Amino acid sequence: MNNQRSIEEAAERVIELESELESAGIASLAADELAFARAQLHAWVDTVVGVVAAAGTGRVTLIHANGRRTGIASPELPFLLTPPAKFTSTGGD
Repeated sequence: MNNQRSIEEAAERVIELESELESAGIASLAADELAFARAQLHAWVDTVVGVVAAAGTGRVTLIHANGRRTGIASPELPFLLTPPAKFTSTGGD
């Protein structure tokens, strides 16, 4: 299966799941639609003033300048947002 087909199938599955909840979903896969969605996401992310990454629960909470919070469930995003651990020597051997 090629990459484009797997992307389309993933979008179709999400729309099916939304429909089961009696909600509508819109997939943006075409270049123009995707460019618009990305621009909107970048502008929205620019309102973030704080991030809480909880790798153990697979959740990230964004805190926006207006005080609102956005929760994101993701198995990989918390790990991407967690800085590497810094180890310090205790001076002993």
